[in-house]
Amino acid sequence: MTGTVPPVLTLAPVEWIIRNAGAGRVSEGAGMVLSNVLEEIGLEIAREAIVLAKHAGRTTVKE
Repeated sequence: MTGTVPPVLTLAPVEWIIRNAGAGRVSEGAGMVLSNVLEEIGLEIAREAIVLAKHAGRTTVKE
């Protein structure tokens, strides 16, 4: 994994999510893929929250 950024979400909680969805076993690859997907979704939500905060004249992202 030279030159890659480590995932923000660690595998244990992501695998926990998959198991709670009903999987008996979870491969490391599946955990890594879901971690990447969740990170991308989270970044998109954060970007939109920043746009909305700026539009409202705030510098703080709020609920």
